[in-house]
Amino acid sequence: MADTSEGPVLVPILGDQLTRDLASIRGRAKDDTVILMMEVWDEATYVKHHKQKIVLIFSAMRHFAEELRDAGWTVDYVKLDSEDNAGSFTGEVARAVEEHSPRAINVVEPGEWRVREAMDQWADKFPCEVEILRDDRFISTQAEFDDWAEDRKEMRMEYFYREMRRKTGLLMDGDKPEGGEWNYDSENRKPPKDGMTSPERPNFEPDDITQEVIELVEDRFGDHFGSLEKFRWPVTRDEAEEAADAFFAERIEHFGPYQDAMVCGEDDLYHSMLSTSINLGLLDPLELCRRAEQSYKDGKAPINSVEGFIRQIIGWREYVRRFYWHQMPHLQEANALNAQRGLPEFYWTGETDMRCLADSIRSTSDNAHAHHIQRLMVLGNFALLAGISPREVQDWYLVVYADAYEWVELPNVAAMILYADGGKLASKPYAASGNYINKMSNYCKGCTYSPSKKTGEGACPFNSLYWHFMNRHRERLKSNHRIGRIYSTWDRMGDEKQQEYLDSAEAFLDTLEPADPKWARMQQS
Repeated sequence: MADTSEGPVLVPILGDQLTRDLASIRGRAKDDTVILMMEVWDEATYVKHHKQKIVLIFSAMRHFAEELRDAGWTVDYVKLDSEDNAGSFTGEVARAVEEHSPRAINVVEPGEWRVREAMDQWADKFPCEVEILRDDRFISTQAEFDDWAEDRKEMRMEYFYREMRRKTGLLMDGDKPEGGEWNYDSENRKPPKDGMTSPERPNFEPDDITQEVIELVEDRFGDHFGSLEKFRWPVTRDEAEEAADAFFAERIEHFGPYQDAMVCGEDDLYHSMLSTSINLGLLDPLELCRRAEQSYKDGKAPINSVEGFIRQIIGWREYVRRFYWHQMPHLQEANALNAQRGLPEFYWTGETDMRCLADSIRSTSDNAHAHHIQRLMVLGNFALLAGISPREVQDWYLVVYADAYEWVELPNVAAMILYADGGKLASKPYAASGNYINKMSNYCKGCTYSPSKKTGEGACPFNSLYWHFMNRHRERLKSNHRIGRIYSTWDRMGDEKQQEYLDSAEAFLDTLEPADPKWARMQQS
């Protein structure tokens, strides 16, 4: 065993920790530190991630390593295609311990349960001290959330969000919310205008580093989902800040009113498109919230837009991070509605006559992105109504979106979209008929199916699926104060009309082709 008493401190930095303000290097002496960065085969393949997602993370990592070296840090960087790549986090740390004989390992806690489980074994595996530091890029602590959640049967984000507003002082007037309201969501539900378009977000052409990664991914991950033709994500802090500048200059004003709108072929609308950069560590979320608040103070954006943006970050983002750790590991197996249907093949191919689904999947394939209403009320709503297995839906969302890490994906999919946790997170299932999609989008114009037709040939499948869902889960949902009255409408239909809905739903469900096994988790393929 090597003598590590005089060695440096080894600092592993994970692919979503790309900031020089990271707790493990903040204040550290550069001449006493070796930073370890690893492109890990296990992480790239435990699900078959979208090609753009792999390119984004590896390119951002390589650029960050160069930034660190330029700043005087020693960086041990292991590329995926290097001959001595160990293929796992623990294997790479073991190699680095052998090479550098560190006296200690300092690492910031990972965001995902399975990685933390592996990291917790390091103290027994390596002949040096191992310190796992809190990720203080998040405003809340797990202890705060756990105390807040104690004895609550239902953990509503809205009340946790108010605590985060008080803690940060964002949009606060003393101890009261700015403008008199905590939440302006009721003003943020405008349907799209005819011919609605939005400013184009910045395009970042791949440089030599990114191009090298693109070639690697095409070679090693050619059978993964998605296209690289439109790769344009920011991969450095400078590019991410340029993207943020564009949002605050051109789109935040209309972000709020139209954040739930959907327009066929308009993939970005007024959304910030900053989630990939935030989740990688290229942008500071609290700094973005303060910029948004300043936009309101300067009269450049209305309070409903600014509050909606801030709520997504210090509300939902903070909340799902903490909810994930509070509910793991059982959340990943939750299935309160006993949904068992396999994921349909069209989630991978986009080959469906349902225009809303086809366009959302097309955007997902092209961009590794779809905005939150497409994810929740089109793709997620269909999975909920059709009774698709939570694990298959979770894997799909984790694969296809560039901003998806398990800590943020799993609570949103299992608990919010699929109600698989039985209502701890969401006050009701987010189930909707074709009328919602018709109201909030232009998808229904020109679609094979009509939202005004309820059953039979040419009827929008969402209509019959909605009532099929409500009928089969009546015993569980009838006492829900936000849903119970829906059953009065169902009962007034009469037996014949009810049967028409159920028969139409069953006929449609019988047409769904199960996904090809090639899309399964790598360890199952």
